[in-house]
This record gives sequence, C-alpha cells and structure tokens, in this order.
Amino acid sequence: MLDPRLRRRALLAGLAAPALLPALARAQSGPWPQQTFRFINLYAPGGANDILCRVFCQAMTTITGQQFIVENRTGAGGTVGSDAIAKSRADGYTGGLGGVANLAIAPSLFPGLPYDPARDYSFVTGLYRQPNILFVNNDLPARDVPGLIALLKANPGKYNYATGGAGTTPHLSAEMFKMRTGTEMPFVQYRGGAPALIDLMAGQVQVMVDNLAGPIGAIRDGKVRAIAVTSPERSPVLPEVPALAEFLPGFDLTSWNGMIAPAGLAPPWCSGWPSCPTRRCAGRSW
Repeated sequence: MLDPRLRRRALLAGLAAPALLPALARAQSGPWPQQTFRFINLYAPGGANDILCRVFCQAMTTITGQQFIVENRTGAGGTVGSDAIAKSRADGYTGGLGGVANLAIAPSLFPGLPYDPARDYSFVTGLYRQPNILFVNNDLPARDVPGLIALLKANPGKYNYATGGAGTTPHLSAEMFKMRTGTEMPFVQYRGGAPALIDLMAGQVQVMVDNLAGPIGAIRDGKVRAIAVTSPERSPVLPEVPALAEFLPGFDLTSWNGMIAPAGLAPPWCSGWPSCPTRRCAGRSW
C-alpha cells in the first residue's frame, strides 16, 4: 500500500493541476476536457511511478469529471513510452510521464533516440520528487551499508542487482554506489520495478535499487530488507533507514517527474503566437 504521505503529495499535484488547464484547452475549442484523457506511463504496472501516475489521474478525474486513463508503454528505460508521447496528436487528450530518466539522462546515454526532449514535447507541470532506496533479499547476509560493502568486496561479481530499467535514476544510483565503494555487481535489467521486486523476493536477484514508492509496502511487511536511501538526508517516510550519504559523503541522487504532452500546446501564459505581445514563444515549438 502506498504510504499516505506519498499519496498526499501526488494528490496535491493533481489538485494543483487546474493551472495547466488553459494550456491544454488551447488545443481545442470549448471547455476542456470533453473526452477521456490518455496518460502514458513509461514503466510497468505496480511500480513506483505507476502507483503515483494513477493517484494523479484519479485526482484529475475527480477535478474534471472526465476519465484520465493510465496506459503503460514500457521498455528501454522509458524511451518506448516517451516516443509514443512525442508521436501522439497534440489535441489535449494525450500526455504522459516526463522526468529525469527520459528527458535528462537518456539523451546522454543512448545515441539515436527517437525523440528530442527539447523539441518534441510541451512541458505541462511538475508532479513529484522521491529518493531511491537500496534494498536486498532477506536471505542476503548483509544488514546495513558497511555489511553490504564488505560482502560485495569479499565476493566480487557473485551477487546481482536489479532495477526497473537502464538509464533510470535507480540504475545510476547503483552504478554510483559501485564506483564509490569499489565493489562489483552485475546488472540485471527489468521492464519495471514491480517484476524486479518479485524476482528479488524469490531470490533470483539479491540487491535492488528502486524509487521509494515502489517497494515501501514490501519493506514494511518485512519481505525485503532496506539498506539506505539515496537522498542526502533520511526520508520522513522511512526515518529508520539511513541515507547513503551517512557512509558515502556527498551521495545524492533523487528522481523527479512531471507531465509532458506532444509539442504544439501553447503554454498557459501565452495568448498564441504571433499575437503574444511578450513574444516569449518566438522560435519555440510548443
């Protein structure tokens, strides 16, 4: 079950969403919305981002009276779904998840992306931030950060780690952890945090990093063991779990996500190019 504080943050993002309505309304005549909105989530059902996307869409359904439907388009660390958003019609009824993985990290990791973050999207609103969390299978003989480092150094390459996709902040968090500690763990990539968590609990992989909202229920139920969060300070959601920065000074890697739509939607401050007197839209593809 999603922690009430995380649910409340996602809900507040939805309650703040009326500020984005003017931008979306410019894509059609008459009040918006008039039909179902398709929200493309880049990751598998049941994971952290899927949970938070559904909370946001539930809030938007309540606010607008029209259905906001989550559609999962997974693969390649979010690039499959990102491409689907970019190639959708800019009609005000398709949008999706945009964040650090698909908009900031992927362009530096994957040559030949099928989309251009600076050209192919309208940036609608921010939604949420959350730290990542490092956790392990209960059978792994490591109960804290020093114990995990010692185990990995004594057994280089023996234990695998999983994330919900390459090029995501959990993936980079794990690689940064390896670099900072001089340890070796092979990477096992999944198409989302939920299937990776299932295999971790079954012992198919031994270590995992995910956005905090994904495994929090399993951690509280004692099905997996939390080791540390990747934010510079402890999370108020799991205050008993230390931050990696307590052992590796300066360690800080958190995830942020917002809502994007296909290019072509005017921003809410603009009356439409070329009539906008501020000319802030000049040369921009919205």
